[in-house]
Amino acid sequence: MNIRKIKHYIGINLLRLCLLITVSFLILFLYRIFSKGFGVISLSFLTQAPKNSMTAGGIYPAIIGTFWLTMISIGIAFPLGVMTAIYLTSYGKPVWFVRTIRIAINTLAGVPSVIYGLFGMAVFVIWLQFDVSILSGGLTLAVLALPMIINASEEALRSVPVDFRDASLALGATQRQTIMRVLIPTALPNILTGTIISIGRVAGETAPIMFTAATFYTRKLPNSVFDEVMALPYHIYALMTEGTKAESQVPIAYGTAVVLLMLVLCISGSAIIIRYQIRKKRKW
Repeated sequence: MNIRKIKHYIGINLLRLCLLITVSFLILFLYRIFSKGFGVISLSFLTQAPKNSMTAGGIYPAIIGTFWLTMISIGIAFPLGVMTAIYLTSYGKPVWFVRTIRIAINTLAGVPSVIYGLFGMAVFVIWLQFDVSILSGGLTLAVLALPMIINASEEALRSVPVDFRDASLALGATQRQTIMRVLIPTALPNILTGTIISIGRVAGETAPIMFTAATFYTRKLPNSVFDEVMALPYHIYALMTEGTKAESQVPIAYGTAVVLLMLVLCISGSAIIIRYQIRKKRKW
């Protein structure tokens, strides 16, 4: 066995070891969460409000709050992110300006989420006087999701072959028609994948909504976007850090974690399914 084969053998087995360690941690993580929380989940747990200072009852208000926060944030961030990506890939001039914008976007993508929470509190809660509400939390999460959606959309648009654009322009289509009828439809699977993955992250964020939208305990559902709400990630945090009856509240926290984890996994899975279905239709 020569030196090259020995290096290849060692390299392959190192990669296999890294894969095994990663999968082991994932299995351990899922086992720990599901073993402690799955037994708590029931129909009443998903459809009832908390009772007895969150020592009994369910998490229905937290599910609804998470839903509205996520929908508002993505409803704002998605069109802004896609349009920004279109501008950067098709219209952005001069070059130094585009590079500056990209540096700013990449910097924002690396900012800790707690900073977004402080920003949302200063701008949306205090300055714009939206108070602690769904609107403040949704806008804060939209700012957090915006860099991810811009980067995903820009990469998706850049992955479209240049020949597609050139052929469209050569046939007499305008720049706008080329973008709307060639670039966006072709890049749509990757755009949707990046957006849906960002939804999963937004749904699981705690720090941004801690200062802008979430309340510790309420039995009421929101009547407007100016109401404060419960949310799944903050509910877990509140039960584990501020609860006074650990024997009854810790299992509820694990059950909430299972629901949130399943929600994120379903969102990520839907990204794969949507991408596959769009590509399948195009083959036909």
